[in-house]
Amino acid sequence: MYTDMTRGSTLGSSGNTPSKAPRNLAGNEGRRASLAWAPLISIAAAAFAVEIPFFFYGTPSGHDVEFHLYSWLEVLSQWKLGIVYPRWAALAHFAYGEPRFIFYPPASWTLGAALSAIFPWTLVASIYIWLVLAAAGVSMFLLARQWVDRRDATFAAALYAVNPYHLVIVYWRSAFAELLASSLLPLLLLLLLRTDEKGRRVTVLLALLLAGAWLINVPAAVMIHYSLAFLMMVIAWQRRSPRVLLVGTIAVVLGAALAALYLLPAVYEQKWVNIAEAVSAGSRPQDSFLFIHTTDAEHDAFNRVISWIAVGEILMTFAAAWAARNWGSRNRVLWFSLVAWAAACAVLMLSITGPLWNILPKLQFMQFPWRWMLCLGIPFTLLIVLGVRRWIVRIGIYLLLLGVLAFGWKHFQPPWWDNAADLREMQDNMATGAGYEGVDEYTPVAADPSSVDKDARRVTVDGPAHAAIHVSQWNPEFKLFTAEMSAPDNLALRLFNYPAWRVEVNGQPAQAGTREGTGQMLVPVGTGANRVQITFIRTWDRTAGAWISLVALVLALMLWKLSSSATRERSMGSLRG
Repeated sequence: MYTDMTRGSTLGSSGNTPSKAPRNLAGNEGRRASLAWAPLISIAAAAFAVEIPFFFYGTPSGHDVEFHLYSWLEVLSQWKLGIVYPRWAALAHFAYGEPRFIFYPPASWTLGAALSAIFPWTLVASIYIWLVLAAAGVSMFLLARQWVDRRDATFAAALYAVNPYHLVIVYWRSAFAELLASSLLPLLLLLLLRTDEKGRRVTVLLALLLAGAWLINVPAAVMIHYSLAFLMMVIAWQRRSPRVLLVGTIAVVLGAALAALYLLPAVYEQKWVNIAEAVSAGSRPQDSFLFIHTTDAEHDAFNRVISWIAVGEILMTFAAAWAARNWGSRNRVLWFSLVAWAAACAVLMLSITGPLWNILPKLQFMQFPWRWMLCLGIPFTLLIVLGVRRWIVRIGIYLLLLGVLAFGWKHFQPPWWDNAADLREMQDNMATGAGYEGVDEYTPVAADPSSVDKDARRVTVDGPAHAAIHVSQWNPEFKLFTAEMSAPDNLALRLFNYPAWRVEVNGQPAQAGTREGTGQMLVPVGTGANRVQITFIRTWDRTAGAWISLVALVLALMLWKLSSSATRERSMGSLRG
């Protein structure tokens, strides 16, 4: 390990000059404080540098930007109504709704909504990006600091925060949840390498990390779990220690249990939505291997951008690994783990691995093979720091990759941008109730958003009867209205039917129907006065998931306490010895 110069500093003392000690102490404390803040300032500055183009072009409007920004506004609006954990996105599909928040993990939209409540809306996306990039940098600093000095660890942190794939996410993809998940990957490797040191404590920390992955982004969680399995085998083989496999397996189970409040409903209720649309044409792995060609010119243009960046990053990673081979001979477990991880990530981006994407469980739901660049960022960063000692060469490598990115920007597909007026239009669509486009895979079964009337009233008569309708409440999870009917008929709602909706007519349960062709909810009512109440109920899977998470949390706390007690006993034993 490289030495940290601040750790070796000592205070001089002299009995004849007592006044000098306080001055030296104050000076050293000041230097230590300055060194402590230097990495954070460097990381923050690197993250800010990514956003300099924002001042000239606006906010990047990548593939997923509307999905995330509308989710943040939707969650914030429901918080104001007292709905702490939203499930139904009421204004999706132009106010017909979808159960978006049952299936999309809560971490990113919770953070985005919280920032939206604090900062001006036109700045929220930029602040989110800055915070997440900084978090990724801090995470890498904690990992790199185990093997290199503070200066090199700071460089590693800044490089990881602004690595080429992160820039692709920021400028082209706007995949805010995936970007947030990048802060977990350095900690994953750090914890795995410490499985022989920390006893039960590392199991709990690893379980919390895996639970966090599920609560942030499902494709990233799939990558993290496959990376975990692969790295467990590599490290266990290198150390000849099966303990790594045991710790990792327990952590996977405990992590899934901790995230059950989200996972169980998301898994169980998939049969109620068109989840297969997540891997439809254009979003299938076979459509996004490196340099693949499809019938969609715009898709292929972006694929060329990401493919050239991937090739550049892969080549630089293995060149740095070769340069770091002498260091690796003294730190074989880490070096071999990084090289093997990088090789696995690189191979999985190639079309020759197509059969694996169909065979390995849930791997196809990653959608895009080039997403493995999220994991490749760890070997890329650490091997450059370990193998390339000259600063001019380090900077040259990064500038070369920036040149590849700029070439793709110029010749294949430039990013899209939103200005302040575009962002305010989103707010207006929410405020007026006009709504926004939903997501195909979260659309309830039998619903067809392309066939709905975007100007329809909230409640209309589906048949020939006449009615006087008065809507009292129309909240995301509760609807209340009355209908004075001239004859029995069905009422068609501006609402997609979904099994979690409970319908009561005049205080009695009623069986809602589904309008053929659109998927709207149909409520049967009789002649005369009808009081209709519709509630989005807590289904059994949501209740069970919450209880499983609570039990898992108690178990994790018990394991942590047992680990702390064992650590204190060992410490006391060594003192007595």
